[in-house]
Amino acid sequence: MEQKHLATIGVFGGSGFYKFLDNIEEVRVETPYGMPSDNLMIGKIGNKSVAFMPRHGRNHTILPHLLNYRANVWAMKYVGCERVISPCACGSLQKHINPGDFVICDQFVDWTDGRKSTFFEGPVIHHPSPTDLYCPELRELVIDIGKKMGIKIHETGTMTVINGPRFSTKAESKFFTNQGWDVIGMTAFPENYLVRELDMCPLNISLITDHDCGLVGDVPPVSHHEVCRVFDENLEKVKTLLFRLIESIPDERVHCDCANTSKNSQM
Repeated sequence: MEQKHLATIGVFGGSGFYKFLDNIEEVRVETPYGMPSDNLMIGKIGNKSVAFMPRHGRNHTILPHLLNYRANVWAMKYVGCERVISPCACGSLQKHINPGDFVICDQFVDWTDGRKSTFFEGPVIHHPSPTDLYCPELRELVIDIGKKMGIKIHETGTMTVINGPRFSTKAESKFFTNQGWDVIGMTAFPENYLVRELDMCPLNISLITDHDCGLVGDVPPVSHHEVCRVFDENLEKVKTLLFRLIESIPDERVHCDCANTSKNSQM
């Protein structure tokens, strides 16, 4: 891949998060894996060049199980991104994690089915380890910034990723809760993992919008309307957190090994 040098930081946006940058240049990227969800919107935050992509398309027309994750991530790499931040709306699986809280996930459980989840299809053999998938440098930065902003932020968390588009049954949700997993969403895998396969630094920021249905007996069913309502109420907080994070990211990657993922996994 011959990389361009249009941006160094990428941001995928989900529900209710389609206008992120002003004074943008739209860049259309065609990939070996098909077309991404949308054009990349490239602009500046401080002295950083940032590429933003609406994960579901700017009109939210692409469901989670139909996203072309490989095309989206490849496009970020193509324009020069080294770090990719993935804010998303998620449900809570634990009573101490409440709507409006932020969780900086450090683990995931893949509960999806049929998604294209790797760039490594031979003939060179790779066996990547996602043991500690998320970039430790970015996680430390965002946790520190969130605390200074007064955000209720959980420093660790396991994301359960379900296929969608349906939400969980009560039985499924109760099972996930009983495993000790913390949050539930539909897009973190393979998005975050593919970022790491292409030697970029992944970061998940989960904004909790609801308690999932199996957590307690009297919670109402999850609705997309309610998810969007809570996300909209916290949108400015998310944007401020992202802007401050992006401005504080050092130019050089020296405190993580994300850039060596491909090399270290090759047999």
